[in-house]
Amino acid sequence: MLTSETKRRIDACRNVLVGKLPLPTDQVELITLTLIYKFMDDLDEESVKMGGKRSFFTGDLAKYRWRSLMPQTVSAEDRVGLFAEGIEALGNAKKAAHLPGLFRDIFRNAFLKFRDGRILTLFLTEVNGLEYSHSEELGNAFEYLLQCMGTQGENGQFRTPRHIIDFMVACLDPQPGDRILDPACGTGGFLVSAYKHVLARYTSSGSAIPGDKLTHDQGRKLYGNITGYDVTDLMVKLSKVNLFLHGFPDPAIHIYDTLSNDARWNEKADIILANPPFMTPKGGVVPHTKFRIAAKKAEVLFTDYIAEHLTPDGRGGVIVPNGIVATTQNAYVKLRRFLVEDSLVAVVSLPAGVFKPYSGVKTSILFLDKKLARQTKEILFLKITADGFDLGDKRNPVEANDLPEAERVVKAWFNGKLSKEFQTSIQWASVSRSDLLARNNCSLQGESFLGGETQTSEHRIVKLGDICEVVRGSSPRPQGDPKFFGGPVPRLMIADITRDGMWVTPQIDSLTDEGAKRSRPMKAGDLVMAVSASPGLPALLKVDACIHDGFAGLKGLPDDLDRIFLYYVLLALRAKHDGQADGATFRNITSDQIREFEIPLRDADRPRNVSRAICATGRRGSRQRPGSAPGIRCGGLARR
Repeated sequence: MLTSETKRRIDACRNVLVGKLPLPTDQVELITLTLIYKFMDDLDEESVKMGGKRSFFTGDLAKYRWRSLMPQTVSAEDRVGLFAEGIEALGNAKKAAHLPGLFRDIFRNAFLKFRDGRILTLFLTEVNGLEYSHSEELGNAFEYLLQCMGTQGENGQFRTPRHIIDFMVACLDPQPGDRILDPACGTGGFLVSAYKHVLARYTSSGSAIPGDKLTHDQGRKLYGNITGYDVTDLMVKLSKVNLFLHGFPDPAIHIYDTLSNDARWNEKADIILANPPFMTPKGGVVPHTKFRIAAKKAEVLFTDYIAEHLTPDGRGGVIVPNGIVATTQNAYVKLRRFLVEDSLVAVVSLPAGVFKPYSGVKTSILFLDKKLARQTKEILFLKITADGFDLGDKRNPVEANDLPEAERVVKAWFNGKLSKEFQTSIQWASVSRSDLLARNNCSLQGESFLGGETQTSEHRIVKLGDICEVVRGSSPRPQGDPKFFGGPVPRLMIADITRDGMWVTPQIDSLTDEGAKRSRPMKAGDLVMAVSASPGLPALLKVDACIHDGFAGLKGLPDDLDRIFLYYVLLALRAKHDGQADGATFRNITSDQIREFEIPLRDADRPRNVSRAICATGRRGSRQRPGSAPGIRCGGLARR
């Protein structure tokens, strides 16, 4: 668990750097490099204390040790020179020849992009205050850094909550000999969780050595059998570091475009775990020709890839957006039929807020098991209504948590022990494959079988540009000029939104009155939206503030339009925004695209049709939901 102190330190680092490095990518890069720089010296220091030798800062690198940077006797000017030379030397093939290739790759082509000794000293002092008792805490710090900057979202990627990852891994129960793959690994969260799960299963009671029951050969294979792909160089580097911090000497993480490159097409895995970036670029994906389903939608292709790359007895867990289980387009229907016929064994419906603050999109987990699919004629549907956190943007912990019981139900299903007599508080239903295939669209929407409230109402659909003016933010130039920056007028930054959520108070940057005249002033209560870095991310201003050219503002909204309602509509549509975005470093959306966003306007006088259906069990035999098809067994409301 990431500590509040580490969060505070990373936030402080961002606040220090923003005046010199306004681009989030530059901030991410420098903070990451500096954390790793310090970690390498910490490892050296720990080795010396235990009677060993330094492994990193030796030879030509010795003078660049972290502890050589920090003394007060070192001038700010000398500190800039040492640090700038140090990060370049760590990526130099000759000077750093003794380093593991992983670290040379991380610092390859790195350089310090400013020369302000005062700012660098403030920044390094914050990093120096970071403490971690083990490497996992450093890995958590990396992931928090990424979520703060909005980097995981620019390509439709959303950081998967740790408890969801651990739930999926526990259900699939990887073993030492399994080949484990994440074809869209990001920072390596699934791979680390799978590795830790195996170690925990093979650790003696009371042992201080994780995995002590593994043989030497099993341990060696475990390291070699865990593989990840990602299309982003930064993510590959961070994933490698994350695995290295967990003991992997040479992590098998590869830069690889799963959808467009077929070089690794013939490589199969016993377990595949993934939360792929379900974003389709403008114009669609251009996949290679080996996919069985002809599609240009990323979510279809990724799911198809995962199902097809399991070994004959392989198991998989993949998080999918609602479109995969419900959309009626031909490619989606064909994919669902293939899954039902081939490998699908369970569908777990997740609450819509699991991925906040990145997205409010509704998701499900598909569990695949090719061996079990051959043996059973039914598929399990399970509904999780609470995951231990509230569904707001800040995701505060709550007591309600269905995950432990859901794990028990899923494992019982996998082991053939889930029957109508099974006592559980979780809603579940088993549906025959033949009944699913008999449906026109082969829907896998869990609510169809599990019951619950569904609301249908007619809305007037309008284009956003028809009801308000979409204005683009602007920034005074040159950046950092004291005539324009550092005054009393707040200026909104992306990090402000990721910190505050819906109602945001800018705290990171500010303008003078003259700078505000050259920017875009907005009023308290106005709705704004990011157009770069985290495209489509909305917020409501709690105070008067200016927005720069990374934002658009919505002016002139009807007085009777509920701003909070519109905020949630835009947040729920954010996946669509990502799909429309384009750009190289950061995906961007234009004001014209925002004007075309279609939103529903509520009619308060129009009645809503609400239907309720509940599946229940708790005595011998099961009660079938009214109107449900034969072959559906329901359960889940009986208490132990």
